[in-house]
Amino acid sequence: MKQLIECVPNYSEGRNKAVIDEIVNAIKTVEGVKVLDVDPGEATNRTVVTFVGEPEPVCEAAFRGAAKAKELIDMRLHHGAHPRSGATDVLPLIPVAGITLEECAVLARKLAERLYKELDIPCYCYEAAAFTPERRNLAVCRQGEYEALQEKMADSARKPDFSGEWNEDAARAGATNVGARNFLVAVNFNLNTTSTRRAMAVAFDVREKGRKNPNGEGWIPGTLKGTKAIGWYIDEYGIAQVSMNITDIDVTPLHVAYEEVSRAASARGLKVTGAEIVGLVPKRVLTEAGRFYLEKQQRSLGISEEEIMKIAVKSMSLDDLKPFEPEKKVIEYLVQDPAEEAARHRLIRLRADSLVRETASESPAPGGGSVSAYMGALGAALATMVANLSSHKRGWDARWKEFSDVAEKGQLLLNELLDLVDEDTAAFNRIMAAFGMPKGSDEEKAARAKEIEEATLYAASVPLKTMESSLKVLPLALEMARKGNPASASDAGVAALAAVAACRGAELNVRINAAGLSDKTPAQPLLKRALEILTEASSLQEEVLKEVNNHIEI
Repeated sequence: MKQLIECVPNYSEGRNKAVIDEIVNAIKTVEGVKVLDVDPGEATNRTVVTFVGEPEPVCEAAFRGAAKAKELIDMRLHHGAHPRSGATDVLPLIPVAGITLEECAVLARKLAERLYKELDIPCYCYEAAAFTPERRNLAVCRQGEYEALQEKMADSARKPDFSGEWNEDAARAGATNVGARNFLVAVNFNLNTTSTRRAMAVAFDVREKGRKNPNGEGWIPGTLKGTKAIGWYIDEYGIAQVSMNITDIDVTPLHVAYEEVSRAASARGLKVTGAEIVGLVPKRVLTEAGRFYLEKQQRSLGISEEEIMKIAVKSMSLDDLKPFEPEKKVIEYLVQDPAEEAARHRLIRLRADSLVRETASESPAPGGGSVSAYMGALGAALATMVANLSSHKRGWDARWKEFSDVAEKGQLLLNELLDLVDEDTAAFNRIMAAFGMPKGSDEEKAARAKEIEEATLYAASVPLKTMESSLKVLPLALEMARKGNPASASDAGVAALAAVAACRGAELNVRINAAGLSDKTPAQPLLKRALEILTEASSLQEEVLKEVNNHIEI
């Protein structure tokens, strides 16, 4: 999985559009980073910028934004309604996909050190990046705000984690608080009431802080860890809501919060009619919710990502107040470059008849390798179909999880093989590009020969991936032929035939590409493994067909 992090710096300028634009433009100079939102506030004199990307470019963009903010913002002249300590006031790194909070904390500390060493910006590390427990709290790091910074820098107990002496740079830039925190999900739960007081009561029931003890001694905690909530009335919708920030989606996922708010509301004679996600969410927030509700319904989880998300949207009524469009709310979807995605998945985005006709054209690609991968994908799809049908078979309700597990494996293989449809053609195109390289000088000839050899070896390795994935389809087909819905036995048989055809076709492509190598040595392990797969695939096919024939004897 591609690593993806979000950065949400807060800059101490919310009124001068030219300054804000220059800071944002500095962030945008980093390739691979996408700015999702720019939110200036005049009263706070503060702008919140949200951008995402892979770790290295995001950290570089965060650095460039801070450098530009130091250049353009003089904290000696700054005034606003929001607490602040620096031109770049807070700089949190947030895990979105494929990376842990702990890994983000390491990145945050390195970023803080770089800001100090290269830009002379004093830095505190807070939340998960904190070096001491008390500094996990941002308020502790920012205590006294900018005006107290000179005094704090002279105090060994209160000085920033990275800082030197008070000087002109520190006076101008102030101190930046660099941290790592979990993704914050902002969500409003719609209630069938207009009463703010009742909505607030539900909020007190569930939020981690809870409510004040009636006897005046301390607090009675709520039921949901990692949450903050209040109740309010929204004129626009004419309803009261429980407005919640989920600060730790690992401890309290969205669907858990939805279920608990619904329970607490019901206990007070109220009903949650839906939920409204404010801002953006990582994809896993919705897929985890969809899987949760599918399990509650004892339905197979081996369905497409799109269908899983639909279950999440409908189960929590995310479209209660207005349409919910995942492509506009899910960070991973917003980060995708449409042109890049279209190019990377060009073949599998074609209609079936268009793919067949393009294969039949004069162009040498797509060819046998892509077609083999497509056959493997069809085999995985059929095995998955049998599993899903079996999970719904009347009288087999108690076995739904058994078939769901098979369908999930099938979905993973299906996606792997669909990716290989385009990857095989891309590998062929790389060889063609290598042959088109200049070959005038000796250096150019050497570079061309090296790239041809590397591209050819890569082209031999891609169909081997197709063989590996297609081989994994066969045990699924065998399990479904033995235990699945007997009415679908023939489909399990066709799944096996398609998977073996994919293996045999891909093996031909491994060999023909390996034959084009000047040095055959690197291809020997590929050829050896290809033969092993063919042997195993043929044996599994016989077992599958034997089971299928037992079901369909006439």
